[in-house]
Amino acid sequence: MNITQTKATELKAHHNPSRVRDHLANERTYLAWMRSAIALMGFGVVIVRIRHFFPPQSHSPGNSWKLGLLFSLVGLVTVLLSTQHYFSIRHAIDEDAYEPSSRWVLLFSLAITLLGAGVIYFVFASPLNPMSSVVPE
Repeated sequence: MNITQTKATELKAHHNPSRVRDHLANERTYLAWMRSAIALMGFGVVIVRIRHFFPPQSHSPGNSWKLGLLFSLVGLVTVLLSTQHYFSIRHAIDEDAYEPSSRWVLLFSLAITLLGAGVIYFVFASPLNPMSSVVPE
């Protein structure tokens, strides 16, 4: 970085007195997205592993692995998109050009809605095992 760029960065920092607070808020948001991604991946593993506790009545492999894989993939995509978003917001804060966007919120809400619908379908479409103690009759 040359002297002109350094002075320009210092001037921009003086124009935005809440710059440090904005960067810290961006980092907290990024960490929240990371926790969400880890939860999605963990839930995907749980969905796949729960089959070992309650094996299907038929000899078909079932569809739980597909739903678990989908949760894990959405978790991985969340990691990638949130990391990209963190750095773009970081750059926008440094340039004092940040404009909020609802695109990522809508995308993630749609993904979670579809995954939730998949879980609801999976729970209600799975036959109950009469020997299971999970749902007493």
